Formats: sequence, C-alpha cells, structure tokens
Amino acid sequence: MSKISFDQFAVMSVQYVQHSLEFYLDSMVRCGIKNVDFWGGVPHYNRLSYPTAAEAQSRLKEIRRSIDSRGLQVVVYTPETLTYPFSYSTPEKAVRDSTIRYMEAAMEDARILGTNHLFLNTGCGLRDLPREESWKRCVESIQTLCEKAESMEIEMIIEQLQPYESNLLVSQEDMVRMLKEVDSPALKTCVDVVAMEVMGENLRTQYELFKDHIRLFHYCDGDPSGHSILGTGNLPLKDYLSIMEENDFDGYLSLEINDSMYWMDPHDSIQKSVDYLHNVLGL
Repeated sequence: MSKISFDQFAVMSVQYVQHSLEFYLDSMVRCGIKNVDFWGGVPHYNRLSYPTAAEAQSRLKEIRRSIDSRGLQVVVYTPETLTYPFSYSTPEKAVRDSTIRYMEAAMEDARILGTNHLFLNTGCGLRDLPREESWKRCVESIQTLCEKAESMEIEMIIEQLQPYESNLLVSQEDMVRMLKEVDSPALKTCVDVVAMEVMGENLRTQYELFKDHIRLFHYCDGDPSGHSILGTGNLPLKDYLSIMEENDFDGYLSLEINDSMYWMDPHDSIQKSVDYLHNVLGL
C-alpha cells in the first residue's frame, strides 16, 4: 500500500479566472504546490485567440518558461470544453468538427506544456432532443479524438458530470458504457468526488469498476454538491485518501475549489485547503 503524498496534489487554474496567469503561478509557489492543472481559457490561454498555430505555440512556449522558472510542472492540461462554443454531441456537424479540431490542437498544446494528460468531458446534449442521439454523436466524436491521441501517445482523461451540467455522462454506469463504446486504450478516467457523491455513488465501487483507468481525482469538499474549500463541507476526505492508498494510486489529485464565491480571492481558498491537507490530514 503506497501513501498519498502532498507532492501528488495539483490545483486547477480555473479558480483564478478573474486573475492573471502570473498571479496563479505565484500563488502556487506561495502555497507550496508544485503541480499545475492548466486550464485552457481566457484570460490565461485559449487556442482560439490566436490566428495561427505558430502564434499559439509561441505564446505557450512563453507560458512554459514562466512555469518552469518557478519550479512548477504541468501534470494535466484542461482546455475549456464544457460550455459555449464547444459540443461533441450537437446535431450540427460543423460545430462537432470544430470542437474536434480544437481538441486535436489541444493535444499539441499539451505536449508543449510538458504533459501527455489531456482532460475532457462530454458536455451536454440538447435537452429537447432524444438523449440517445446525442450520446451516439458524442461517442463518435470522442472515438475520433482517441484515434489521434493514440498516435500521439496522449491519454484522454474523462470525468463524470453532475445532472445540472449534462444529460450524458453523469453516473458510473454511463462511464462504463462510454469506455466500452469508445473502446480505446487512450481513454482514461477522472473521479470527481462531488459528481460521485451527488449520484449516491462511492469510491470503492469506482475502484472496482475503473481501477486500471483512474488517472486523476478532482478533490474538494461539498455537501455533497459544490466545490468547496477542504474542511468546509461534509465529504469523507480522509476516507477517500485511505481508499486511494489501498489501491496504490500514484496519479494526481487536483484541487478543484471552483466556486464563484472564491473568485475574488482564490489564493485564500487554496491556502486554506493546503493548510487542511497539512494540519488535518497530515500530508
């Protein structure tokens, strides 16, 4: 049984959406976090902001130098795909195709950032259309991406969403089905503890179903909904770590303390979570 260490924790930069990338990176240094879960969105970096691949890559190389200079490393790249203008499942082929092109470019971006872990989710199918139609289109889109990912030795890490976010992959049963239908060695899983708890699921069952696929955790507190500062909700945070240790988890735990109430002072929310890891969980 291997112990979970503080060095396995990362922070998703989306919490810092109202601050500069430099502020986020300096905050990580102040908190003692070494691992970056790099969110691809404005104001930090968005591939769509650059007219050419060369311009995008030039900007990414600047970002990589800023990360390296602080002794940090990117362990997963999380380009924004949950909301507008992206969709894997819309009936409009042009939108699906542009989403696929965007994610294929994200594979190149991940490599420049120094990681082979690329995050995605299904997004939401149009709720006034039959779910099965949206599901089929989503699977086909992800299959296309995984074919490219296999050739680039990229691991695509997919998460379960909450029902208010999606009508597609929202349960462990949906995850089983997605892995089976996509049928690619490139597709791995992230366990979002909030989404899991909202559905009344538990981590031991997640490991029974997905142990060989789990690469990442979204780790935060809640009641069970919400993505809150560690120690402010009622999720069994210590139990999660014990189960991970029983299963020799050697991947990363991303602190997804992502609630708009923290946007004004994201550093405080992460520092308090780090203090909880040290002082309460003993990491």
